[in-house]
Amino acid sequence: MPAPLPLEALADRLAALPASCGPVRLVGVDGHAGSGKTTLARRLSELLGGAPVLHLDDLACHEALFDWTERLARQVLAPLERGAPARYVVYDWVARVYSTEAVLPPAPVILVEGVGAGRAALRPYLACLLWADMAAETAWRRGRRRDGAGQRDFWAQWIPAERAHFAADPSRPFADFLVRESDKGPMSYEMREKAEEAPDSALNMTLRITHGS
Repeated sequence: MPAPLPLEALADRLAALPASCGPVRLVGVDGHAGSGKTTLARRLSELLGGAPVLHLDDLACHEALFDWTERLARQVLAPLERGAPARYVVYDWVARVYSTEAVLPPAPVILVEGVGAGRAALRPYLACLLWADMAAETAWRRGRRRDGAGQRDFWAQWIPAERAHFAADPSRPFADFLVRESDKGPMSYEMREKAEEAPDSALNMTLRITHGS
């Protein structure tokens, strides 16, 4: 088995990718709700020198959990393709209104984090797609525990909506890398290329990605 590699190895590979949306390398971080996408994106952002992170939760809302493609294309993708800053209005999940405006500069790498980051409409703009590889039930259980009893009604709405979304528009089969949380310690991950899942693949080896190795 290969020796562990630092998480910096993944960041270096992302930084070296060709631009995919104007001058920007868009990197999708998808996975089930509660699977650790936000934490992974935050750590990669740090390793990439403060790469901006677009949280898809900022574009969605209670009434349209997954109906944000048009807003993303118009407010984010179109300006980034021109090399211009993107401006979009952020949804406040407590007040249930779109509130403050966010500005996203056309940085060398932008991480797009959230359920649906690898949807078909977005994939042509992505330089790379990462999948936070955790079983749905495990991720949802962790998410419900994180959010507490006050969000019970939201989760009752969310889970069937997420199931329907991925049934109609799956992301995992199109991921370039599967990234799993490891038991090696905090901020520790295991990564492998999606193509390596093929049982007879000559490339079938696991790259262990651990922070600080």
